[in-house]
Amino acid sequence: MTTFTPSTAGEVREVVAWAAGEESPLEVLGHGSKRGIGRPVQAAHTLDLSRLAGVTLYEPEELVLAAKAGTPLAQIEALLAARNQQLAFEPMDYGPLLGGPAGRGTLGGAIAANLSGPRRLKAGAARDHVLGIDAVSGRGEAFKAGGRVVKNVTGYDLSKGLAGSWGTLAVLTDIVVKVLPAAETEVTVALRGLLDEQAAVAMAAALGSSGEVSGAAHLPEGVSGGMLGGGLGGAPATLLRVEGFGPSVAYRVKLLRELFPGVAADEIGAEQSRGLWREIRDCMPFADGTDRPVWRVSVAPTQAHGLALALRMQVPATVFYDWQGGLVWIRMEDGEPQAELLRALVARCGGGHATLVRAAPAVRAAVAVFEPQAAPLAALSARLKEQFDPLAILNPGRMIAAA
Repeated sequence: MTTFTPSTAGEVREVVAWAAGEESPLEVLGHGSKRGIGRPVQAAHTLDLSRLAGVTLYEPEELVLAAKAGTPLAQIEALLAARNQQLAFEPMDYGPLLGGPAGRGTLGGAIAANLSGPRRLKAGAARDHVLGIDAVSGRGEAFKAGGRVVKNVTGYDLSKGLAGSWGTLAVLTDIVVKVLPAAETEVTVALRGLLDEQAAVAMAAALGSSGEVSGAAHLPEGVSGGMLGGGLGGAPATLLRVEGFGPSVAYRVKLLRELFPGVAADEIGAEQSRGLWREIRDCMPFADGTDRPVWRVSVAPTQAHGLALALRMQVPATVFYDWQGGLVWIRMEDGEPQAELLRALVARCGGGHATLVRAAPAVRAAVAVFEPQAAPLAALSARLKEQFDPLAILNPGRMIAAA
């Protein structure tokens, strides 16, 4: 196996063009922090983009940043923090959950996986912050889409279309994203002792209020005790994050507390609040050094607690909720993925998506890791694959067995 480590977009194009000419598959990766997600890639060579790194443009006044695909997110976030700005989509760091170090994710990986964190319910996912990309198709052809301003798109938006394709359509080389001002401060209101169903009602009420909540999560008993080094306590905790200017945050926190007069509640200050939401973002309750299957399930928030209850009545599982319950993290405690059962329950909830984000390689090779697509959508995906990577040389088999 050969590992190619290009340092320029031109070198990336040369490698992919060679691979296309030889019909030789490539595994595409940055620092490999998400390598354990998806089916194991069977490729003769590796295209390592870790040397294709560096911020190429940063205009704080214009809220625009451009960087090469292999640029570490940690470097970008530090640069933005120095100017009180941020990547508002709050990209998750999969490293600890998958048994690796933290801080190894790259900008290209964040876009390819369409990452997002707890703020997604307010700010959207990675694709919503992409302004433009440079990329190389599986044909070995370089192309561009979008640009450096927000309103620059006509026709199909390839910049957003490649988000979530996990490197199976094209190799990103340069990316332009919009950045936003960081909040002056934040406070998390922790409602104590609510059951899952009660928490779902409370989170819906908070999101429907004028509290402008930027994060809503519920940690059941058995999950909450491990957060903040045990500082959160072991009782169930329903968490509502409020961000902004100090006086505004104080007013909205007061409003939220008055919204739940009969519920025990306390406030978590800015520093601890930031740490807590990082732990929620990165699924730290399940970052246990094992390969017990972990699922990332997206359903309607009103259905999440019912899904969890039905699942736990049949198999041992631990769960917690983000995005007001729209995102359910599930760890299968018996070591079995239970894919058919889980997806049947998701379908009974009115539909959604279940992605197996952690499991042993043999399990990932045997189970549909990503949610199987309905026939019309699968046909559209196949046509896109045919246009961008007709020889199927880019991350072959990572998302589905045939591509």
